[in-house]
Amino acid sequence: MPDAPARPVAAGTPAPPRSNAVVAVLALAGIVVSLMQTLVIPIVPELPKLLDAPASDTAWAVTATLLAAAVATPVVGRLGDMVGKRRMLLTSIVLLISGSVVCAIADSLIPMITGRALQGLSAAVVPLGISILRDTVSAEKLAGSTAVMSASLGVGGALGLPTAAFIADNWDWHILFWTSAALGVVAFVLVLLVVPESENRVGGRFDLVGSLGLSAGLVSLLLAVSKGGDWGWTSGTTLGLGAAAVLILLAWGRWELRAKQPLVDLRTTAKRQVLFTNLASIALGFSMFAMSLVLPQLLQLPEQTGYGLGRSMLTVGLVLAPQGLVMMVMSAVSAGITKAKGPKVTLMIGSLIVATGYGLNIVLMSEVWHLVLVSCVIGAGVGFTYGALPALIMGAVDPSQTGSANSLNTLMRSLGTSFASAVAGVILAQMTTEYGGFALPAENGFKVVMAVGAGAALAAFLLAGFIPGRGAAVVAAAPEEAQEAVPVKA
Repeated sequence: MPDAPARPVAAGTPAPPRSNAVVAVLALAGIVVSLMQTLVIPIVPELPKLLDAPASDTAWAVTATLLAAAVATPVVGRLGDMVGKRRMLLTSIVLLISGSVVCAIADSLIPMITGRALQGLSAAVVPLGISILRDTVSAEKLAGSTAVMSASLGVGGALGLPTAAFIADNWDWHILFWTSAALGVVAFVLVLLVVPESENRVGGRFDLVGSLGLSAGLVSLLLAVSKGGDWGWTSGTTLGLGAAAVLILLAWGRWELRAKQPLVDLRTTAKRQVLFTNLASIALGFSMFAMSLVLPQLLQLPEQTGYGLGRSMLTVGLVLAPQGLVMMVMSAVSAGITKAKGPKVTLMIGSLIVATGYGLNIVLMSEVWHLVLVSCVIGAGVGFTYGALPALIMGAVDPSQTGSANSLNTLMRSLGTSFASAVAGVILAQMTTEYGGFALPAENGFKVVMAVGAGAALAAFLLAGFIPGRGAAVVAAAPEEAQEAVPVKA
């Protein structure tokens, strides 16, 4: 089917009738991708038995997704700017479906890791969707549409956990991945039928050397961070990968500055608004992981510890599920604040709300409803920040760079999450208590992790303060602006 050309909407003009359908379909695609990320969580403890492999090896079913997502996000974003965002969105969804089918028929380790890596390659769906919105939605509706699309990540993650736990408890675990594949097919068909292709394309030659360099640097860095706890932080492997990451990324940066058509325009990323938005994204990614780590453990640890609540994984999912709904509601509120005060203010408010949620968690952690309240407060803050970040990025870059710029911002959040995982792992490994002959994370260890999460959110607040002015809100491209981009026909 040929790609339908997008018609750039003049700022201030009403959105075309189908723009609401475009927003809904793109949000659905984002939810499907975020579901994929949480789908495997309920069966992670069972993977060694299910796949007949050591736990150290089955952990790669998670690590492979992380690495693939980090590599794919900036590369696919750049390709979207070059050859068409809708085309790359459809490609990403096909990779999700393929990976899901491979996992659904897997009974051994290698196919599972392969399938999970293919699923990780679909991670660029949300930044691509946000970039498509800039090209297809009117300026009047863009802030709200972007916030809804951003919130789909949190909604999918929050709803995916209880759904996955229910399926895993009642049916064969392969059904998890058949479900993911079916949802991917639905998303693919709807995108094909509803979402138009953008005429804002830069064409040109793809920076293969830059993509290989960035991929090698990111894989080295993320392997060192994500596996350092298992290998030892002072082991030769961890230190060697860390050193390699630094050297490779420095060489990559030099190449990008000299390239005529770089994978990442480092001069654009050095703009004050883009730079401090990305730095705030790292801090927020760091902060938001703390909740994902602490709350499930508090709920599942035995009551006999004195602070665990002894609940099942299904209960964990149900406790975290309201957070996704709060995110979606708050995305609409954040859009209103962005229109009135600018996305900078929205980002600062959201960061303070997240910090408040962690502060509450330090003193409220002894009842299930305490954790429901905390997750909802943090979810409200995330709803604000997720809507503000892409608005700040798109307000500072040319329409022809929105795919790569949004993808890079998504990568920054992922890096923050990876760093948080490593830091929290060290804290909880050092602060333990004995129970039944096993060392478990101590209550004070969880409190320290929550305090660190609050500190990271406050760091995001301070970084947002350096964003110039109100943080320019993005304006949809007017027809005359769209003509300045080099249209490349499919």
